[in-house]
Amino acid sequence: MTDEQFIINEILEFKTSQSRREMLDGEKYYAGTHDILNRKREVIGENGDLEPVDNLPNNRIVDNQYKKMVDQKNNYLLGKPFTFQTKDKHYTTILKNIFNRRFMRTLKNIGEDSLNHGIGWMFVSYDDSGGLVLKRLKGFEVIPEWKDADHTVLDAAIRIHTVIVYDGITPKEVEKVEVFDQTGIYYFTLQSGKLTPEQPYFKPYITVSENGKELPYYWSKIPLIPFKSNDKEVPLIKRVKSLQDGINSIESNFQNNMEEDTRNTILILVNYDGQNLGEFRRNLAQYGAVKVRSDGSHGGDVRKLQVEVNSENYKSILEIFKKSLIENAMGYDAKDDRLSGNPNQLNILSMYSDIDLDADAMETEYQAAFEELLWFIDCHLYNTGIGDFESIPVEVVFNRNIMINESELIDNCNKSSSLLSESTVLSKHPWVQDPQKEMDTIKEEQKQTQEDNDPYQDAFLKDKAGDRPDEEP
Repeated sequence: MTDEQFIINEILEFKTSQSRREMLDGEKYYAGTHDILNRKREVIGENGDLEPVDNLPNNRIVDNQYKKMVDQKNNYLLGKPFTFQTKDKHYTTILKNIFNRRFMRTLKNIGEDSLNHGIGWMFVSYDDSGGLVLKRLKGFEVIPEWKDADHTVLDAAIRIHTVIVYDGITPKEVEKVEVFDQTGIYYFTLQSGKLTPEQPYFKPYITVSENGKELPYYWSKIPLIPFKSNDKEVPLIKRVKSLQDGINSIESNFQNNMEEDTRNTILILVNYDGQNLGEFRRNLAQYGAVKVRSDGSHGGDVRKLQVEVNSENYKSILEIFKKSLIENAMGYDAKDDRLSGNPNQLNILSMYSDIDLDADAMETEYQAAFEELLWFIDCHLYNTGIGDFESIPVEVVFNRNIMINESELIDNCNKSSSLLSESTVLSKHPWVQDPQKEMDTIKEEQKQTQEDNDPYQDAFLKDKAGDRPDEEP
């Protein structure tokens, strides 16, 4: 098998795989494109088979609880800025400048991919001006070639994506293929099952100008970093798709039943004055009336086959489905009964127990991804002459977006102030974002207060102004 045949085979296998279908399902369901939108009303035909019909109510309601769960879990872990804990303040300042708000937006989008696709990707590269770029790649675009069974080390990767190009004034879709290996990226166009090299065909990861020449350089690792939602790379949609489809069906069926009135429901005809049922339906819908006849002994009549619609049944089933979706997604219900009245912190933590467990697993994967990312950052800082920080340990702290009882936490902080250090107490205080910055502010305020209350300082200032106070005998 040639390299070209291997690449094409990997692409075809990936496109038809169950994992990619689940990735695309997660993407579609998050955007609101659910299977219910393709549903048709069907009835039993002459041969006993189901046949589609167009003259019955066919509501297609999307109640997107899946998107709510994705946003909830993503914002819970990545909604607040994360912090770095290092012993080198200069290194901390550099990391804060690199991992700025723009990076936070990119990371949050990758978190969305991790939940929708099971895995998200970050590509480390440089722009034309030599600036470091951290780019997001979609999970359903990247085909990883792993070195190990645990999917921790990349041997190579293939990216497939579609772009719009113009043939004159006619737009058309072209499928692009990028192959990542140790040395750089190879570019192809995929047409009719064949790879056509592009121009330029190859691009190194790094290009450095030396003595008027462009010299190629590369990392000792492939600069593609996986961010996984769990170690099995299972997307969230796989756990809750059937429940989401059930919610959509229940609500759609309920509205269908509510719309089936005497003009489009099942009718029983007695001594009907005519034989054409299509004409009967049209007259009923148009005039709201129907002609019946009497043969003397039996009078004509039209009766409806009544189908009772019990809204309480729908409500009960819907509540069960929604609760099951939240439990299977390992989220939380913001309308939980435990929040009624005056909830204490123990009840709040109990409500967050499932999402906290799932976030622990996701955070473990993200901590490992950040170790890889920081390796590239440290190499960049060393190569650009900023400094050598590779030996400095860094701890990335994710500040989870959890509901709290502030008054209870503040009271606990006050009670613990005599037992714990000031730094520990401040790190647990709900109003403090940066404990070190808060400690510096407190010290500055205490110093200023001491200067304002120093009597010798006041006497010195008055003496300098020519208003020396009288000395006591």
